[in-house]
Amino acid sequence: MIKINKRYFILPLDIFFMFVSYFLAHLIRYENYSFLVDLKSFIVSALIVVGFRTLIFVFSSIYKSLWAYASIHDLLEIIKTTLLSSLVSTTALLFYNRFSQQSRMVPILDTLILLSILCFRSFSWRIFRDQYLNQKTKVGKPTILIGAGKLGAMLLSEIRRQPELNLNPVGFLDDDNNKIGAYIYGIPVIGKIDDLIRILHLYSIQETIITMSNVSGKVISDILKVCGENHVNVRILPSITEIFYGKNFNLNQLREIRVEDLLGREAVDLEIESIRLYLQNKDILITGAGGSIGSEIARQVSMFNPNSVVLLDNAETPLYEIDYELGKKHPNIKFKTVIADVKNLSRLNSIFEKYHPMVVFHCAAYKHVPLMEINPSEAVINNVMGTKNICDVSRLFGIEKFVMISTDKAVRPVNIMGASKRAAELYIQYIAPTSKTEFVTVRFGNVLGSNGSVIPRFREQIEKGGPVTVTHPDIIRYFMTIPEASQLVLQAGSMGERGEIFILDMGEPVKILDMAEEMIRLSGYQPYRDIDIVFTGLRPGEKLYEELLLDLEGIKETHHPKIRIATHIENPDRLTFINKLNLLFSYAKQNKDKELYDLFKDIIPEYQKHQDYYMTISK
Repeated sequence: MIKINKRYFILPLDIFFMFVSYFLAHLIRYENYSFLVDLKSFIVSALIVVGFRTLIFVFSSIYKSLWAYASIHDLLEIIKTTLLSSLVSTTALLFYNRFSQQSRMVPILDTLILLSILCFRSFSWRIFRDQYLNQKTKVGKPTILIGAGKLGAMLLSEIRRQPELNLNPVGFLDDDNNKIGAYIYGIPVIGKIDDLIRILHLYSIQETIITMSNVSGKVISDILKVCGENHVNVRILPSITEIFYGKNFNLNQLREIRVEDLLGREAVDLEIESIRLYLQNKDILITGAGGSIGSEIARQVSMFNPNSVVLLDNAETPLYEIDYELGKKHPNIKFKTVIADVKNLSRLNSIFEKYHPMVVFHCAAYKHVPLMEINPSEAVINNVMGTKNICDVSRLFGIEKFVMISTDKAVRPVNIMGASKRAAELYIQYIAPTSKTEFVTVRFGNVLGSNGSVIPRFREQIEKGGPVTVTHPDIIRYFMTIPEASQLVLQAGSMGERGEIFILDMGEPVKILDMAEEMIRLSGYQPYRDIDIVFTGLRPGEKLYEELLLDLEGIKETHHPKIRIATHIENPDRLTFINKLNLLFSYAKQNKDKELYDLFKDIIPEYQKHQDYYMTISK
């Protein structure tokens, strides 16, 4: 059964309007009813005009729009359709009576009158609805919108369509001088962000909504502080990019401030075409695809229409979840879920034989510093030998690009996890010059909200009423969001060729104590009064601060402002290096922990045991 769109039910009314406009065009032109003397000719002409107009209207897009959301696009569609129908109907009349009985002004007047009627018909409900709701919203909570841009305009429009939200926008704040005094949908831009305190008192504001794209963490923190002191609720709208990836804009995306917002950074500027060049229509393999970084890289890669994506992990539940998510979002991409361990060389070989990947993102690794410190053999076997396995198989099968995820903990490591990642970096630099495969390493710090990271732990502790535990009052870390890190990994992958170590711009380091205090405030409590903070001491293998560059490494700028290259350190004796790695694997298989520590010191001269490091910072 054919289902007819209900909006086509307005067509009979439009046909009536066509007859009316044609009649009025004659009446205006002749200023009397003389054109009705030959009634038959007038009726036939009218039927020809209306008939051809109707055909054009039926096959146009003007009945696909909702009146409540009528916009400039709809106006242009009405104009285009009306002009086209006028051209066709006038041409048809030309063949009927050669204009012998009709003034040439009639088609022009007919077009103008019909356009006026159709515009009134389409926009009258929108105008009435907006004006009516605008009056109703004035009884809601006085609300200030910070950011008079696209997001602010979108939010204002949605607030007016949903009066049940009980919000009454009284104005915008924006630091753009050109916008001060201007109006958006009838709401004025009444000042700058620095005027927030004055505006809160002047208008008795009860709700503040941040609608700026890519707003800095400092600005959010300042707004939060001012509103908190005045007992005003603050919420934020995601950026245009987040809304785009979420597909639809709606007020459900309006949310409370999170600690991630306070650490906000500028949006990543990606060179889309260079990334597309090495990912589109390619077969991609991602190790550790169920982890925080691996799963996000899988999401980002899927945006570039690869031919297939092999999702490899040894943890079945997270692997199932990311496969299910991506399968729903990208039904045209072939996703292959493979449960495997990078420590199993023969298994990796069979996977490459079956799927023939062209690009590999190596994200699989043990990353928890204290756990690896007491399980050093597993760190070596998984992080070093596992990396060697996947590198060797990739080189054997001649893949095009190999990108390994490393960490700032590999720089001057004081723990086994960092030492294992540094050894993996060195191996990639060892094989890259003699391989057709382009090997790349990307090194960055902590990512916000990753599995087992500090933010989820703080959030859980706050929910339980505290205390919040911080290892040391002076400990600092570099942070970036998971999507930002993943996007920059893709970008670096498009740039690397021969074993480069790319360093992502992590911004300014963040004091963990400050983060804990901010999270407590965001939860509506006061630190040390409502929820206490206690210091537990540095954990095994933990540094006070992390670095992204060795003293021995120089640095080279790239054309991307957020990506730099650590200058390659030549290994003077490659054969000796490989022999040491093999000995390292032998010790790990035999669980000879003491020998592992000593050998790491030999392989990585800058490696310092955590006990020695802890004694150094305690002096």
